[in-house]
Amino acid sequence: MRRQYSSEGGVHAPSCSFRQRFRSPAKLAATVALLLVAGLSRAALPLDPYWQSRDNQEREAWVPLQLPPGIKVMPTELEGPVFADEKGMTLYIWPQQQLRNGSLGDRRNSGVSTCDDTIYKETSGLMSPYPPGYLLPDLDQRRSCEQVWQPKLAPADAKPVGKWTLIKRKNGQSQWAYDGAPVYTSSLDREPGDVLGGTKAIIVGEQGAVRFPVGPPADVPPELDIVPFRTGHMVVTSKGYAVYSSDADGPNKSNCNAECLKEWVPVAAPQIAKAHGEWTIVERSPGVGQWAYRGKPLYTYRLEKQARSMTGSDNPGWHNVFTQRAYSPPSEFTVQDSRIGQVLADANGKTIYLYHCNDDALDQQACDHPDSPQQYRLAICGNFDPKVCQETFPYVKAQPGAKAQSSLWTVISIDPNTGKRAKPGQAGAISVWAYRDRPVYTYGGDEHPGDANGDNYGEFNGARNGFKAFWLRDDYRHNAMGRSLKEVTGG
Repeated sequence: MRRQYSSEGGVHAPSCSFRQRFRSPAKLAATVALLLVAGLSRAALPLDPYWQSRDNQEREAWVPLQLPPGIKVMPTELEGPVFADEKGMTLYIWPQQQLRNGSLGDRRNSGVSTCDDTIYKETSGLMSPYPPGYLLPDLDQRRSCEQVWQPKLAPADAKPVGKWTLIKRKNGQSQWAYDGAPVYTSSLDREPGDVLGGTKAIIVGEQGAVRFPVGPPADVPPELDIVPFRTGHMVVTSKGYAVYSSDADGPNKSNCNAECLKEWVPVAAPQIAKAHGEWTIVERSPGVGQWAYRGKPLYTYRLEKQARSMTGSDNPGWHNVFTQRAYSPPSEFTVQDSRIGQVLADANGKTIYLYHCNDDALDQQACDHPDSPQQYRLAICGNFDPKVCQETFPYVKAQPGAKAQSSLWTVISIDPNTGKRAKPGQAGAISVWAYRDRPVYTYGGDEHPGDANGDNYGEFNGARNGFKAFWLRDDYRHNAMGRSLKEVTGG
């Protein structure tokens, strides 16, 4: 007899007193009134330091590569330049990732795709502490890996081009691979330029073996690198330390001398370095060069002791440097100081949360989207009771037709009783804000602006099945959301 999936153990669950408190309309109204009296700003979000205006068309440049026919490079708002097929649909890889009890994904240079036509019915036990063999939810609707992640097939006469090679699928078809990794499109992407299947900007803890968009390397000098944050692509040194620019400098001219150099270190350009594209070299003294990006000389901050930091930007006139930033979220949202950094919040100052979920089948399908099974989320937020879930993690409601500058934010219609996308005209449906097509939430236990008591709520600190706050800046956890694929895959 097969075991039905259930969620137990290691779960941050609401207490009875919490439920009783928020079932009282009077107390809930008083809480909202308190937030309003606190004087929270409902003005449009400031762009600096996290976002850029839609009028700013600066985008990350990439290293030109040989591409096969039918594959191109597309700029995107969050992921930077990505590879896409002839229709403009983003290409993804599924790199092999180490889980708790084994590894899953495509092994690089193996010549094999592990994403096939098998429809899995049970958990694998590779990610979860639960033993394998639990039946997966919604089996009558479950699709195979290759139905969810369509392989990017190549013509029968295709030949390798540069880093693009070919593998044979078990049905004999040829599939493109980039740098030894088979590539796929996502069934979640609907329009050219969509990147809804996965992201490098939100890499969290023990999240399972997830997929990532793949693209050409960023055009940066060897001394520098890029880390992906959910607000943009930040420039760092090859050791991961943040790079800054100063308002006191002129175009391609550094005014940081004497006292300034006690805290700020010019990013050195080797004598053999050459200016190219948006990268120029400022001569500080004969034979001593300093890198500048888009005309702004670059520095590191001597007092910074951790990588991927933003603390240098707390000094007036100093800014972290981005190759590109996302556009701003809905204008009614706010930014709040929290216990370890800054978070995105709703109009009343309540922290916004993202839900993360990846199932434990051998093909590791995502379960964080309204078109995926909702049993995982309902188990975590309300012991399978949707009404409790709506109190514990209520949806962030939006006016129908509302829009944000950023294409990452949309309004979708949800059936709150199922968590699924509502049908057109469905009674009881609500309009909610969604980030990357996934609804966002507040937490019923947050009582004051900047509270983030729902952060890490769920299994594995909310990484595999649970909720995490929408951190914009996380000073004490090393801005860990911005990690490279090399850090994730170990190679």
